[in-house]
Amino acid sequence: MEAVLLDFHGTLAQVEEPRDWVLAAAAACGVSLERMRATALADRLLTAGRAGGPLPTRVPPRLAELWADRDLYPHAHRGAYTGLAETVDAGIEGFAEALYERVLVPEGWVPYPDTAATLGALRAGGVRVAVVSNIGFDIRPHFEAWGLAGLVDAFVLSYEVGRCKPDPGIFLRACGMLGVDPERTLMVGDTPADAGAVKAGCAVLVLPAAEAGRANGLGAVLDLAGVEQQR
Repeated sequence: MEAVLLDFHGTLAQVEEPRDWVLAAAAACGVSLERMRATALADRLLTAGRAGGPLPTRVPPRLAELWADRDLYPHAHRGAYTGLAETVDAGIEGFAEALYERVLVPEGWVPYPDTAATLGALRAGGVRVAVVSNIGFDIRPHFEAWGLAGLVDAFVLSYEVGRCKPDPGIFLRACGMLGVDPERTLMVGDTPADAGAVKAGCAVLVLPAAEAGRANGLGAVLDLAGVEQQR
């Protein structure tokens, strides 16, 4: 393999624990929540739908268009997820916006334990790396904050390239940006959408998503790419 394409959410990083998310957003609004209330709110917000998952159990008709375009336009991404959060009455002014703002900052995410080591080993092994994500905001600042930006050769974000996984076009765009043939490229993700890379000619590895802070088997990428784990 000459290159590895990596999904972001569920593959390289996970959103913070739901209660921490709610507590941080409330604090940004100047409100201190009891942990029991924060847990109850988090449960309701997860059912409504959270940026970073899980998907909503129901999308209100008024949000349907924004939801359909969420990974293509930043305004649609923000509008869809703040709109979903607003369906939960928390009694906190500005809470839905604060919840969304939390996903835009590195502190709202937790890289998986193997992420840094895997990216470092790929770089040391001469394998080019692109992060390919269906997303409506820029994640480059997250990688900068985590000290990982120098280990990624290209970011291929759906809202910037106008294509979403599983469309083969987004994977072909990534290969073009890296200057590699799809047949010499491995796509690694955690959903069927990532497996769409097969139609672009790439090999695919689908990993199980894990909770924040828990290993998700990302190190298996190194065996498939023929790269040794760094010690």
